[in-house]
Amino acid sequence: MTLFLALIIVAFVLGIIGATVHGLLYLLFIGIVVLVAAVLYMALRTRHSARHRPLR
Repeated sequence: MTLFLALIIVAFVLGIIGATVHGLLYLLFIGIVVLVAAVLYMALRTRHSARHRPLR
C-alpha cells in the first residue's frame, strides 16, 4: 500500500509540474504513465490477494 501511495503522489507532482511549467509537458505524460502503472499495480495486487485469501 505504501508503494501505491508513493506512486500516486509522484504522479500528481509530475502532472502538476508538467502542466504548469512551460516546456515541461513531457512530465505531464510521465505522470500519467506513472498513475496508470499505480492503478494497474493495485488492481493486480487486490485481485491476487482476493484469490488466495483463506476461507473461514
